[in-house]
Amino acid sequence: MVRFVKKPYVIVNIVLAGVIVMIMIYSAIFSPDEDEYPVVCIHEKITGEPCVSCGLSHSFSLILRGRLNEAYSWNVYGMRVFLFFSLQLIMRVFFSFCYIKFIDTRKQLIMMDIIGSVLLFLISFRQFFIYIFQYC
Repeated sequence: MVRFVKKPYVIVNIVLAGVIVMIMIYSAIFSPDEDEYPVVCIHEKITGEPCVSCGLSHSFSLILRGRLNEAYSWNVYGMRVFLFFSLQLIMRVFFSFCYIKFIDTRKQLIMMDIIGSVLLFLISFRQFFIYIFQYC
């Protein structure tokens, strides 16, 4: 089992899962009621105008607390992005397990992972891309 942890694919999955868990912990630690998030929107600080990602921290914190209507009011895309990260966490565990268990299908597994992750990313962050290209 230890030798599989040294495989680059598994290492990348462990790192990505760790980052996602840290995002979830960040969202759980900071209270949406106190509004003391250490990460602020640079775009809003410079221009005074909110961007498409403004309120995501609030939204994530509220989603973790089950306050979905409030989360939607902070950022309409918050649930979509939160689901992306949640599904990616599940996918990192699932694909790592399959990579270790099914040695003969590793190439197909990695291709399925890449295609699925890219499609999920494009669907989840579609509005962010539209926003970026509108202001370029």
